[in-house]
Amino acid sequence: MESLEKATVTKEYGLHDKDTGSADVQVALLTQRITELTGHLQQFKKDHSSRRGLLRMVNQRRKLLSYLQRTNPSRYDTLIKKLNLRK
Repeated sequence: MESLEKATVTKEYGLHDKDTGSADVQVALLTQRITELTGHLQQFKKDHSSRRGLLRMVNQRRKLLSYLQRTNPSRYDTLIKKLNLRK
């Protein structure tokens, strides 16, 4: 992921202009990396180390989403709709 892509995601999902570490931004960045890595793993099926990294990212995103749901349900709902995660 390039720094320009990261900056646009941070700007879009951040709570304020210098926000880089809120749960919203972290979930959005993880979602972007997960989609990129999923495409990579469809092409290279035997890349097991990247698959392990993907599973760690998915688990981290799940933990952040459950934290957000527990602490601020309205932000959780808007983030889920924006990222199109749950159907």
